[in-house]
Amino acid sequence: MKGSPNSDTSFFFQKRLSSTTAEGASFRKPLYALLGAAGAGSLVALYGVATARIDASGTEVEPPSYPWGHNGIITALDHASIRRGFQVYAGVCAACHSVNQLTYRNLIGVSHTEEEVREIAAEYTFTDGPDDEGNMYERPGTMDDHFAKPYPNDAAARAANNGSLPRDLSWIIMATGGEDYIFSLLTGYYDPPAGIKVPEGLTYNPYFAGCTIGMPQQLYPESVEYDDGTPASVPQMAKDVTVFLRWASEPFHDERKRMGVKVLIVVSLLTAISFYLKRHRWSTLKSRKLIYRPS
Repeated sequence: MKGSPNSDTSFFFQKRLSSTTAEGASFRKPLYALLGAAGAGSLVALYGVATARIDASGTEVEPPSYPWGHNGIITALDHASIRRGFQVYAGVCAACHSVNQLTYRNLIGVSHTEEEVREIAAEYTFTDGPDDEGNMYERPGTMDDHFAKPYPNDAAARAANNGSLPRDLSWIIMATGGEDYIFSLLTGYYDPPAGIKVPEGLTYNPYFAGCTIGMPQQLYPESVEYDDGTPASVPQMAKDVTVFLRWASEPFHDERKRMGVKVLIVVSLLTAISFYLKRHRWSTLKSRKLIYRPS
């Protein structure tokens, strides 16, 4: 019957069942989304692990990340380290590698005084000319000369290095894996593991491509004597020459960051002024109320 208790009860349970079903469906949707996101995250994590294992199965070792002090947004290069790094370059690296981008004048105000730079440049002999009679001649170096090259040409460099051409170090930091790679390479000379045969004329270094490099170990304890008395350990020399090469690849590193700070200050002031104009000078227009009154 229409008004019987049984019909009312069945109607109540049908309504309750339909509402429960709707609530369950609305609950399952976010649950399924959460489970889907978790599953996708698990797949990404598994892929990362698999990829890491594949990368680790190669012969080269990924250089670790070191906390270089100049990598901050407003931090400058360590100029004392640049000076020591130049000593390492001049005493060790310059025998084979050049830095064609730099002149001796670039050192003034960065790591050396003008008088020191004059003395350093005068230690080298450069071929210049021609003179009035058309002949080339040799003269002492000046501050405007580029760093002296170890070889007169590429053919002489290859002949002195078993056919290998030593790279110019002007852009070595930019062209390779950065400071971490150079530091790891310079400190990464070890005895080869069992089962690895190193060809004659090469040296084992796990950070170089193929784990064999034509350059033998160059840095040994006390290879140079620092002017400031810093102990010349292998990691110290590697760190200093890496900082020097970082500066050599970008001599205006500090000036660039200094200019960036000035730009941020000016932009912040302009932003504050613009906000003031927007909030106060234009407030009368933004708060104006228009009322339509039909005639």
